[in-house]
Amino acid sequence: MSFVHLHVHTEYSLLDGACRIRELPEVVKSMGQTACAITDHGVMYGAIDFYRACKAAGIRPIIGCEVYMTPRGRSRFEKIHEFDAESRHLVLLCENEEGYRNLSYMVSMAWTEGFYIKPRIDMALLREHSGGLIALSACLAGEIPRLLRNGEYENAKHYALEMAELFGPDRFYLELQDHGIPAQAEVNRGILRLHQETGIPMVCTNDAHYLRKEDAEAHDVLLCIQTGKTLDDENRMRYEPRNFYLRSEAEMAELFSEYEGAIENTAKIADMCRLEFTFGKYHLPEFQLPPGYDSFSYLKKLCDEGYRERYGADDRYRGQLQYEQDMIEKMGFTDYFLIVSDFVLYAKSVGIPVGPGRGSAAGSMVSYCLRITDIDPMKYSLYFERFLNPERVSMPDIDMDFGDTRRGEVVDYVRRKYGDDRVAQIVTFGTMAARGVIRDVGRVMNIPYAEVDQIAKQVPNTLHITLNDALRLSKPLSDLYENDEKVRRLIDTAKSLEGMPRNASTHAAGVVITKRPVYEYVPLAKNDDTVVCQYVMTTLEELGLLKMDFLGLRNLTVLDDAVKMLQEEQPDFRLQDIPEDDAETFRMISQGKTSGVFQIESAGMTGVCVGLKPKSIEDITAVIALYRPGPMDSIPRFIACSQDPKLVTYKHPSLEPILSVTYGCIVYQE
Repeated sequence: MSFVHLHVHTEYSLLDGACRIRELPEVVKSMGQTACAITDHGVMYGAIDFYRACKAAGIRPIIGCEVYMTPRGRSRFEKIHEFDAESRHLVLLCENEEGYRNLSYMVSMAWTEGFYIKPRIDMALLREHSGGLIALSACLAGEIPRLLRNGEYENAKHYALEMAELFGPDRFYLELQDHGIPAQAEVNRGILRLHQETGIPMVCTNDAHYLRKEDAEAHDVLLCIQTGKTLDDENRMRYEPRNFYLRSEAEMAELFSEYEGAIENTAKIADMCRLEFTFGKYHLPEFQLPPGYDSFSYLKKLCDEGYRERYGADDRYRGQLQYEQDMIEKMGFTDYFLIVSDFVLYAKSVGIPVGPGRGSAAGSMVSYCLRITDIDPMKYSLYFERFLNPERVSMPDIDMDFGDTRRGEVVDYVRRKYGDDRVAQIVTFGTMAARGVIRDVGRVMNIPYAEVDQIAKQVPNTLHITLNDALRLSKPLSDLYENDEKVRRLIDTAKSLEGMPRNASTHAAGVVITKRPVYEYVPLAKNDDTVVCQYVMTTLEELGLLKMDFLGLRNLTVLDDAVKMLQEEQPDFRLQDIPEDDAETFRMISQGKTSGVFQIESAGMTGVCVGLKPKSIEDITAVIALYRPGPMDSIPRFIACSQDPKLVTYKHPSLEPILSVTYGCIVYQE
């Protein structure tokens, strides 16, 4: 006998999951089980994190979803409250890649076509996309349990046979559950009768919303946070009895001993589910080429034109350009550069402000010649290898800045160019941070706000600090924790929820562009009216999808507005005409007049600029690099050496050509 958990809800379900993915596989393994399934309600947010965590622990991951279905006979396009407010649950598990594609598609359509209170699919969608999937009849909220509870046995039987025919032999299972809820005993008797009369196999599951029995209280608090309730609200959403944890095989055997084969079928289903994800294989969209060119020849043509425009007859850097082109082709990123160049040139052609270049992409001659960036990498001795080299296993990362009021126009252009179904924005999750989670838990526990606020304020105001760190660093907080039982319960509960997703939102900049419709790679959801990928940015990159950052930058809009005002009196004025050694500009910065100057307007940076009195772009660049934890300690020496060349020293003469621009100080990681 062996038992496999086929019904686990993780923290990413946002509504009610308090099962931490990183801990889950180890708990499953410690129980002697070999596989586990993720079945969040209506979403697949945590699928890849779950898959990776299980693989690392030697547990077979089963990817699934507990979808919401419209009532029988109702279309997902119908949204009439009287009929459609109550959706039915159905558990779908992926056997293989076909099943994953079908599940991803149906979950996406549930959000983009069928959303009404919940993301819903219907029978029409299920009939067309059942391939590669195994279905379980679900909990008390499933269609069959509802019919059985309503005394509609024959309708339940008809529906069960319909589902068995739809999915095929051994791919639809009647689900048994026993959490101590009286209605489940009634439904289980009906399930057994259905099995006996139809031969449809049974499977026992345990609806797991948290890992251990003792986690029930934290889960209850989480539900209150998500639904805006307090623990003393009798009408709040809750899971009672508190048996929604990962049960052992022995516990399940005791509960379901009279249902022959039901436990063994969990292992049978697990053995059928063999989905494997591939990481690091790129799925770039195809760039539309003019006749007579392949991607590489077209890239070389554009680079050659750009080189002549940038450098004229000066051929000193052609070797570097050729080297970069060959590296880009070797690593398979030719279309990537063509795609970025295309939408940047579009933005410039319609007057959308575009940033001159950010990050390591500014070190690329190809980027410069394609007009993706406007910073000459040769002039500033920038390194292409910092941006792209054979040892780098991830895709190159070109973050593009656009004027904040017109960023959406660039995204719209990309949608028109590659197809609306091949472009989507990206989900991001707000998490429960130390101070915030104390306040959330305090509200749920009905502790007066003033008391909770005083406790929360004892947490040091340090980025990414944890409650454990806060207890170690803040004596007032640790004293309260040691001496006040109410505070100890508050903080212990907060610690159990700290770091969990609090809400899903749309990433401010991230956009994914795919070769085929996005839902063939990842499931989609909707945040308000925005279609987003259900996986976060880093996961999309691991899956080999093209992720771009379209950043909206207010400073670019301000600069553009200023240029337009100047052009009313000087029509030929261009921002690029301002010399980089403009004495008035450096005098202004040296006097501390930095309000509104990008990246140097904070009080600390202003003070450094007054002390340094920068004389070049390199000075300002170095100061921005130095003004962060760690390197800040070098600022006094940097300023002193800049003002007195006699203080400049080098650990070895060979460092002088490299460090002379930073007065002998090692500033950059390159």
